[in-house]
Amino acid sequence: MGVASGIAAYALWGLFPLYFPLLEPAGGVEIVAHRVLWSLLFVAVLLTVVRRWGLVRAAFRDRRTVLVLGGAAVLIAVNWLVFVYGVNSGHVVETSLGYFINPLVSVLLGVVVFSERLRPLQWTAVGIAAVAVTVLTVDYGRPPWIALTLAASFGLYGLLKKIVRVEAAPGLFLETAIVAVPAVVVLGVLETSGTGTALSGGAGHLLLLMSSGVATAIPLLLFAAATRRIPLSTVGLLQYLTPLMQLAIGVFVRHEPMPPARLAGFVIVWVALAVFTADSLRAAQAAGRRAAAESLAAGV
Repeated sequence: MGVASGIAAYALWGLFPLYFPLLEPAGGVEIVAHRVLWSLLFVAVLLTVVRRWGLVRAAFRDRRTVLVLGGAAVLIAVNWLVFVYGVNSGHVVETSLGYFINPLVSVLLGVVVFSERLRPLQWTAVGIAAVAVTVLTVDYGRPPWIALTLAASFGLYGLLKKIVRVEAAPGLFLETAIVAVPAVVVLGVLETSGTGTALSGGAGHLLLLMSSGVATAIPLLLFAAATRRIPLSTVGLLQYLTPLMQLAIGVFVRHEPMPPARLAGFVIVWVALAVFTADSLRAAQAAGRRAAAESLAAGV
């Protein structure tokens, strides 16, 4: 069940480059605002069904939790906005790069924020990834800012979510509630100025915008179910499904260019991830053996 939930979550995220173009002609800001509002409504219904409002109230009474979730809300909104912009402006391949390098960004954040010490192979993986970013900068003629912004915003979002351990549904409700007022203001301005599409695009378009709340919440809930049931090392392997699907969609469905230099950059990223994953699996196995030995010693 845990593996199936994880695969489903990452597969749904991987299909997002096919989903968000369906929301056009809405722009990125309008899409994100609708995503916030309809996610809030969907999660509110879900919390009522599963009777988890007590967790929301408990988190809301903790000022530190609210402040941290406020920061997380801003970061995930930035992530959503840049992702929608990247997909709908023909940069699906670059968005996939952001999620390929995200694990390495998370490792660096651990060093900077928690003063964690990296193993030699982890430093090697980070160095290889830096080479890849340099190669891709030369290829694009600019830094791959879409990819870097996605990786940094999602990495920082995960960092804040680690600081406050709130369950997925209550946490998502509080995050979206914090940015709901700005979302309403944005939609009001867009509709008043005549640039909004929700009311002028027809019933089908409005239903698609409303569906963004379900599309946002369901993968997050599946992801939460997976992390509770399977080791984080397995989750780490499954996460590569999303950028692989996005890359395939960008190249084979959207027909985005993949010149030799860009392909070389991606290959270097994959080498870095192979080194990083091999080191992580080896460390997890060593930790498992130590735990088993300590358990056996305690039993004796």
